Amino acid sequence: MIAKSQVIVAVVLVVTLPGGVWAGAQAHPKEKANLVRKGLILDLDADRGVKVADGRVESWKNQADSKAKMFVATRDASHKNGTGHPVLKEEIAAIGGHNAVVFKRQELINFEEDAFDHLTTGSGYTWFAVMSVYPQVSGLKDVNSFFGNLKNGGKYEGFWAGLKDDNTLWMGSRNGITFGRWDHNNPQVLGPKLDENRYYVIAGRMGAGSGQVTIELFVDGIKPVASEPYPVNPKGNPSKMAIGQERDATNHPGHESFDGELARLLVWERPLSDQELKKTLSSLREIYDLPAR
Repeated sequence: MIAKSQVIVAVVLVVTLPGGVWAGAQAHPKEKANLVRKGLILDLDADRGVKVADGRVESWKNQADSKAKMFVATRDASHKNGTGHPVLKEEIAAIGGHNAVVFKRQELINFEEDAFDHLTTGSGYTWFAVMSVYPQVSGLKDVNSFFGNLKNGGKYEGFWAGLKDDNTLWMGSRNGITFGRWDHNNPQVLGPKLDENRYYVIAGRMGAGSGQVTIELFVDGIKPVASEPYPVNPKGNPSKMAIGQERDATNHPGHESFDGELARLLVWERPLSDQELKKTLSSLREIYDLPAR
């Protein structure tokens, strides 16, 4: 009899090309039928599209149809707080034999300046992350962000998600009207403390519209663990998207990054319905062999 974990594990392909090695995979079984595709603009899947050279991740290809085609490492060995290049961890038993990209004060950056701007200026968004956390090494107290597109300067509009130094989870959107790190224009949606080296399915959702909407945070379920109101600024102008960091980090590379593993990061350019949220959670649990909690 074939075990469930054997059924869902993707077949990993490693292809050697000039300049590095691409780790790829066949589509995850059942995923095409179960994962919501409408509005999906970011799909970073550690089983597919990861280019590795000299043991380090050079780039991570977006599997969704979007302007944001590729996330690249832009730092080298002179990176003050790390190499700037994450590493690929393969065949992780805790997630059914799938891969993850390991971040330790490093980031991958997409240079499409406006690809994600509309998410916080009216369209709304939903994101899902399949991830685990390590102990955090603080660069800026309680800001250890695993993704974000905050504008690098000004009042930092955009959206992001991260961890406090003790691994308490948070997320938020910033509308660029006031500067404060956390205030009514920049709400902190505060979740639970995450256990180290345990995989979670985490999600965030922001409503669509030009008035006041709601931002919600989910951890291993479809009932929000926290929510906050958010006043949308249609004139907001966020920046490039960084993974493993709160923005493009040109001023302080490796400084507001998180330490941990990302097996999957998905972003939709709309708020998924409750039913779509449930469907996506169930699909990711099945793909990564994670139990319901």
